Order: sequence, then C-alpha cells, then structure tokens
Amino acid sequence: MIIGCIGALMLCACTSMKQKETMEKMYLMVGSYATPEEEGIKVYAWDGEKGKAAYVSGLKGISNPSYQVVSADGKRVYSVGEDDGLTSTAHALSFDKSQGRLALMNTQLTQGGAPCYINLTPHEDYVVTANYMGGSISVFPLEASGRLGENVNTFAFKGKGVLKERQSQPHLHCVEFTLDGKFLLANDLGTDKIHVFSLKSNGQLDKENTFDVELEPGSGPRHLCFSKDGRFAYLINELSGKVTTLFYNGQNLTPIQYIEANTLEARGSADIHLSPDGKFLYASNRLKADGIAIFSVDTQTGLLTKIGYQLTGIHPRNFIMTPDGCFLLVACRDDNLIQIFKRNKETGLLVDTGKNIETSKPVCLKFI
Repeated sequence: MIIGCIGALMLCACTSMKQKETMEKMYLMVGSYATPEEEGIKVYAWDGEKGKAAYVSGLKGISNPSYQVVSADGKRVYSVGEDDGLTSTAHALSFDKSQGRLALMNTQLTQGGAPCYINLTPHEDYVVTANYMGGSISVFPLEASGRLGENVNTFAFKGKGVLKERQSQPHLHCVEFTLDGKFLLANDLGTDKIHVFSLKSNGQLDKENTFDVELEPGSGPRHLCFSKDGRFAYLINELSGKVTTLFYNGQNLTPIQYIEANTLEARGSADIHLSPDGKFLYASNRLKADGIAIFSVDTQTGLLTKIGYQLTGIHPRNFIMTPDGCFLLVACRDDNLIQIFKRNKETGLLVDTGKNIETSKPVCLKFI
C-alpha cells in the first residue's frame, strides 16, 4: 500500500492568468457542529496560487449547520440544522460575493430528525434534505427570493439492516440527482438500499416511477458522486468500508463493483469525490487509520483500482478538491482543523502542505 506521495511530485499549476485570477477570488465555506452562539458557518478567501485560506466572516444563529449546498450563481446557500426531533431545521442564506458574507433569510422545520444532507433540485426550484434519525427526506419549495417555502412533504421509509446496533431503522444520509435530472437518489444507511424516485413538478415524489437498488448486507450506503458523463455512480459505504461502482443507463442503476476503501472494519467511511478530470477517486475513512483512500478510474468501464492511502487528521468527514485539481482539503472534525494537501494530477497522490486552517469541528467544505 502506498502511503501518500513523498517522492517526485509534479507540481500542478494554473494554466492561465485568467484561471489564477478566478482561483484567487474564490471563497471556501466551512460548515461545522456548533451552538447558535458560535459562528457555525465560516467563510474564507481562497488563494489558489499559494494554496492558503484567510478568514473573512462567520455566521451565527444556526444550531449544528453540518452540511450546505450552494446555488449555481453562488448567491444563495442552503444549510441543515442537524438537531434531532422537533428542532431539526433547514435554512436559506444569501451570500454577498463582494463582501464574502452570509445572511440568514429564513428557516423551516424539516419534520424529520437530524437532517445531515441538503441539495437543490436540478432546476433549483426545490430543496431536499436527508433526515438521518427521521429515516426520511423532506422537500421544500423555493420562493422567487430564494427563501424556503412551507414544507411540501416529508417521506418516511421503513425497514432495517443486518447490523442491529447501526441498522435498527432507516437512516437517510444523502440525496443526489442523476445528471440527466430524471431521478432522485436517497441513500439509506439503515436498510442497505438506494431509494430511486422521480420528482414531480409540484415537488411530490412520483411513487409509480420508483425502485430500490439493493446493496450488500451491512454496507451502510452514505455519499455518492457521478462521473462527468453520468454513466457511473460511485458510492461510499460507511459500514462495510467499500466503494460501490454503479452503472446508470438512464433507467436503471446497477452495482458492477465493490472495492475496499477501508480494510480495518472501522465502520466509519464518510465522503467520496472524483478528481476534476475524472481519472481518480478519493474516499475518506474515520475511526481507524483515519485518511483518504485513492483509486484510479478506468473511464471506459468505470472500474476502480486502489493505488494509495493518505493519512489525515482525526475524523476526516467531508473533503473537497479545488476546481483546478491542484489541492484537496480535508475537514478533520476532532482535530479542529482543515488540512490542505497538494495533489499530483499525474499520479493522483497527495502531499500535506502543512498549511492547516484551524477552526472548530469542521465537517462540510464548499467552494463559492
């Protein structure tokens, strides 16, 4: 097993002055576990040339803003409030790009406990949350101003998995859309299924156009991402520590490969992302040998080959790559820092730059 890349690293550089200018103007948004009295969401200015971030602003007033999604124009942000029970919330925020500041527009209850993931529909007319303890998904309409309308519906699921201590009920962990916009995928850690639905124009789920993708017992599906052409989905399974490669043909989603990201039965795998060029896949693992598993991707068949493993700080949850693919940033929740790794575009391997961002309990990273 290759641990990181310490040898000859091909330094990646921005290819034009225009790209440098774009990178220098980017913001890094960090969601965290926090009380309403703390700055639960922070904004940093990202310097793409130096690979550094500088604090700009922070937003108070949200309890446990652990996951965010950004609108296509970068002017709106939607965040969960990952509390349990009746205090679980979704929030609409505006973002001032000139000042790098967030402002709360409004809040709605999710009616499902511990919302841990939030997403926009392809036309950005609805917001959808995955409610972990509620075992459900909630759908909110968006007003013209970007504010959250009243909850359209909360759809709860039933069932359990083979691991009694972790799968005694449904646990929705992620909601993503196929790239063609036809289906909403809801990853259910508690039942080892991906629930696949069509979403009607009125925000209701089309229950006649639905199916489940059955995964290996004890998998615990968590996050997934799609290849650029939309043919392949890559799913990180929290409990088995495996990545599942799935083939999508516009009508069905079929598992074609299981490959280990974590070999220690830690049951803490977390996040997954493809490199911008689609040639490498990364998956984070927690609880034992905390780090990032690295895979090469056969872009024709979609199949993966494990090529390395980069150790990180404690409890790496969400991570993100810069759009140019030069850097990979990891939110290490229990070390209270964000690690910045230099990424070799040719090998896919990582080197720690040592330019950590110190911040309390970071768990979500987004570029604006």
